[in-house]
Amino acid sequence: MSRLTRPIYHVLLIALVVVFAACEQTTRTAEYKAGHADSLIFEAGSVKDYARMLTLVDSLEQNGSISTIGANRWRGVVAYRQGQYRAAEAYYKRVLDGHIQTSEDSLAYVKSARRLSELLLVKGDYEGSLRIAMPAVKKLQETGYGSDIDFAILINNIGCCQLHLGHEQQARESFATAREHYVNRWSTDSTSRGFQEAVLGTVYTSMTYIKTRHFDESIYWIDRAEMLLGKYCEMPDARIEYFDEYQGRIQIMRAVAMQGLNQKEEAIKAYKAFLNTEFSKTSAGMINATDYLMAAGRYTEAADNFRFLDKMLNEVGMTATLDNIQLYMLPKLRANAQALRKDSAVAIGLKLCNALDSAIVKRKNDDTAELAIIYETQQKEAQIALQQADLARQRLYGSLTALALVVVFFLIFIYFRHRSSLRLKHAHQRLEEAHEKLQMAYDQLEETTAAKERIESELRIARDIQMSMVPQQAPAREGLDLDATMTTAKEVGGDLYGYLLEGDLLYFCVGDVSGKGVPASLFMAQATRLFRTMASQRMMPAEIATRMNAALTENNDQGMFVTMFMGLVDLNTGKLQFCNAGHNPPVITQNFVHKDDNKAHPVRFMDVKANAPIGLWPDLEFEGEEIESIKGYPMVIYTDGLTEAENRQQEQFGEDRLIKILSTNEFECGKAVNQFLLEEVEKFRDGAEVNDDLTLLCLRVN
Repeated sequence: MSRLTRPIYHVLLIALVVVFAACEQTTRTAEYKAGHADSLIFEAGSVKDYARMLTLVDSLEQNGSISTIGANRWRGVVAYRQGQYRAAEAYYKRVLDGHIQTSEDSLAYVKSARRLSELLLVKGDYEGSLRIAMPAVKKLQETGYGSDIDFAILINNIGCCQLHLGHEQQARESFATAREHYVNRWSTDSTSRGFQEAVLGTVYTSMTYIKTRHFDESIYWIDRAEMLLGKYCEMPDARIEYFDEYQGRIQIMRAVAMQGLNQKEEAIKAYKAFLNTEFSKTSAGMINATDYLMAAGRYTEAADNFRFLDKMLNEVGMTATLDNIQLYMLPKLRANAQALRKDSAVAIGLKLCNALDSAIVKRKNDDTAELAIIYETQQKEAQIALQQADLARQRLYGSLTALALVVVFFLIFIYFRHRSSLRLKHAHQRLEEAHEKLQMAYDQLEETTAAKERIESELRIARDIQMSMVPQQAPAREGLDLDATMTTAKEVGGDLYGYLLEGDLLYFCVGDVSGKGVPASLFMAQATRLFRTMASQRMMPAEIATRMNAALTENNDQGMFVTMFMGLVDLNTGKLQFCNAGHNPPVITQNFVHKDDNKAHPVRFMDVKANAPIGLWPDLEFEGEEIESIKGYPMVIYTDGLTEAENRQQEQFGEDRLIKILSTNEFECGKAVNQFLLEEVEKFRDGAEVNDDLTLLCLRVN
């Protein structure tokens, strides 16, 4: 199959994945019948209430009703249904990396492996899809856990990847094994679902053989798909519209395969059979038909069908991205060019230019989130990674420029060919040159996309590394209530918190580095390491601040700094010694629930000395302070990402709102305080973009 006949098959591939998802959804009730928690989540998903699904997942995971593996699987489902495929990949990978302990975990593993292998296959990451599917099949064979449809889909995915990678004999064996599992599936199912799943899998296989230009072998699978569709139609609960649609799709595949085998009469016969279906009259069917029409050189008919392209894209909710321009608009331009429709080609070219401009702007906006991986405080490695990101962007812009030139050359070619036969040869030469540049641009775009995927993967690793640098669990100590949380505005950020228990002495800190992203995270890593090192030596907070300042001002050519509140509390006496280095003053409150005290207590900001931030000026001596006892007086320490959070009107959350919330509500523990404040900030933002990192630490000594 030529490059220009591949787009609709790409769409069908994605559509089949979505249909597989629908098949999975119809059987999920039976699979989760034993689990009340999973049933609640599934019920919310059945009405597309994804916000409630996530809330239920978080809540049920916290109270132990579902495991972390099960929770991540459901988060992947939500992300996938909302079109957030990269986020879905991340959650599914977490499931596969987890430790399976229960049958529910095993089920989550199977479903996640199926979906992740499909996602990677659709986007062309065949090696990645194999790395997911093959261990999953092996694990299912070893444990005996999993249904025939699980085996069938995973093995069918493996066969498609093997065929794309040139391992033809291995692919045949995989497809044959998948077929056996499909047979077992429909043999034990009294409904039409088994045959429907078998039709989808067989169509998937047929498409892969056509895409890899194995037209002779594709005929066998096309015949088998048509046979299975006939068996499906014989079932009492079969749907006529489903039968009609896939009858049409099968006939188009047959027409393309026969055209590829140069059996043109058979190809025409299959195309006429397609025209007898109701599906052929829909916008999706007409665009599907262009696969055959373009392959057969029937450009005028293809151009007529492409008039329904916008309608089809609107129906499936697609926008003007670089992939969609490559997959749909360029074939439409080529069809009109070959049909010598000058005005239509010019109009399509102008529309393509506008779409290209929008796609470039969108891609630039997406690129702002691309940063290099962070490895502790290795500034040199971070600079190298940033240079690689810049190089990837330069390649992308070069590719887009070449693509824009292609559009211009197409328009010039159409114009000169229509005006004069004397200029036909010259225009043809320009078209050939443009086609070569388009190929180069497409290859460069693929390289850039692969580089971007690597950077995103590295950023996920960088975030995990950064989160591992702050404590994840508070010390278990009677009389101590301590909870901290950190949310970054980007993949990585500059906020920090830390605590260290040395006997009866608890060191703690909260900090905010100037700026955001990679530079701030590097500075944050240095500050975190210095605090823990000096706290372990049992220095006083003021001395820690002074020594940190001396270390961080050295070679600080970028002028970065960090504001910090650090304290040392004796858990026996409650005495607090602290040093505030240019940070927001903490809030002291007693609005916790006490069994023996129901009276209201004031909420106020602590009076602190105005030391300078750490890292700006060398040779500073920081002043410390102390409070005789903070027993029974909970403290809330935060970064300005709380009070300076903005809503859609760019209004700030503010200190007054913070005081009011803590004054008018009661809380059982520090974790409840932090969770309530985060919910209030999210409610206040009302969907506005997060403008700064936000960190909270709540401490109470009883």
